Amino acid sequence: MVYNLSQNQRQRQIKEQDATLARRHFLKFGIAAAATFAMPNAMASISKQHERKLSLLNLHTGESVNATYWSEGSYQASELSAINRILRDHRTGEVVDIDPNLVNLLNLLHHEMNGKQPFHVISGYRSPHTNAQLQKNSSGVAKKSFHMQGKAIDVRLPGRQLSQLHKTALKLKAGGVGYYPKSDFIHVDTGHVRNWS
Repeated sequence: MVYNLSQNQRQRQIKEQDATLARRHFLKFGIAAAATFAMPNAMASISKQHERKLSLLNLHTGESVNATYWSEGSYQASELSAINRILRDHRTGEVVDIDPNLVNLLNLLHHEMNGKQPFHVISGYRSPHTNAQLQKNSSGVAKKSFHMQGKAIDVRLPGRQLSQLHKTALKLKAGGVGYYPKSDFIHVDTGHVRNWS
């Protein structure tokens, strides 16, 4: 009888864990969807797309992804997971959830640029350890970088001028935009609207 009670308790515990995970998943993507609609008009136009796609090439690992991350009226968890993996910290291998608003911002930026090729990724997620190491070697690395939260990315778009990519990102007014022409990339993040060169 004690064995059955323990087994029942274990089954109840598993059900509670599953329910908790389901709630977290719903909240995470529900909040992200709500935030998308709260963004400026440029971002609001993304809600009209039946499918949202993103193509990325990680220059450090050589890995690429062509993901349809939004379809049938919702985010596709497996496609977002593939994006998370591509944007992992290539130094440590650590994978985190990338902010869906950043993914939407990249989708919109690619669309606005009429991009034909994948974004080249210079830097996606950075672990606190990696960020601290980079900060030692460069004054351009923020101590509290949005990269550590999965809310920032450094990219270029082959076939398009970096200056035009920069201007288009600024026009969207959807977060931070940094311009690094000597290193041939721009930084975009989903923090407050600001820019720097």
